[in-house]
Amino acid sequence: MNPRKKIRPGKVVLYIILIMAAFFTIYPFLWMISASFKPIRDIIGGGLTLWSPNMTFDNYTYIFGRSTLFPLWFLNSFIVACIGTVINLFLNTMAGYALARLHFRGRDTIFFLFLAFMMVPAQVLLIPNFLILRDLQLLNTLGALIIPSAANIANIFMMRQFFINFPADVEEAAAIDGLGRFARFFRICFPLARPIIATQAIFVFMGFWNEFVRAMLYLSTPRLFTLTLGLQTFQSRNAGTEWNRVMAAACISVLPIIVLYLIFNKFFLVGLRMDGEK
Repeated sequence: MNPRKKIRPGKVVLYIILIMAAFFTIYPFLWMISASFKPIRDIIGGGLTLWSPNMTFDNYTYIFGRSTLFPLWFLNSFIVACIGTVINLFLNTMAGYALARLHFRGRDTIFFLFLAFMMVPAQVLLIPNFLILRDLQLLNTLGALIIPSAANIANIFMMRQFFINFPADVEEAAAIDGLGRFARFFRICFPLARPIIATQAIFVFMGFWNEFVRAMLYLSTPRLFTLTLGLQTFQSRNAGTEWNRVMAAACISVLPIIVLYLIFNKFFLVGLRMDGEK
């Protein structure tokens, strides 16, 4: 018989600390979900308990029934996040591919400029972007949230590093079969880069979905507000201290992020196997 493994006290302490950290991290999220089904009196007087005998769907009914702007805010955020993510995926991936696999004059200079631009805080560009969008008459439109963020230098750098390590013989085999540069990119390179593109898609979608500062600066019509800006308005003007409805709105706001992560999570664990096969 194998001797019973000795339990180290240090490992027990470590697991206890990790369990406590996980509890304090997850519990506020669970409380938010629980509070979204409670009436306001149970939230105010019920402490931090997760269960209440008065659980109800009235908060969600109010948001999607009596609150006419909330569905519009959700739709605006969804449109901005989806269109912005698709544009980012193509531009970032093509730019990273060009900087890694194409040879043209000034390629390295462009790459080093990109690295320099990564050190510029995004807040510095808010006013210049505002003036440009004003001159282009794009203020107070959803395009004002998409166009300035149509590409991301950090993701371009990530895609460049991926394509630098991409096996050249895969493209060479496709070129021998008669595929041109664009066909090789869209039919060979782009599909094989799905894991890293899926990772990029999650972060880009989260960036657009959670955007608040640009929405507050560029949008002024309530019907064009995104969900983050609408939630702030919903809390300060419409809901006031009605935290039950605020929690219900917050739960709905995080739902697309969770769904997106569950869809693309499998790509994080997928390893690429490229052995030169066509």
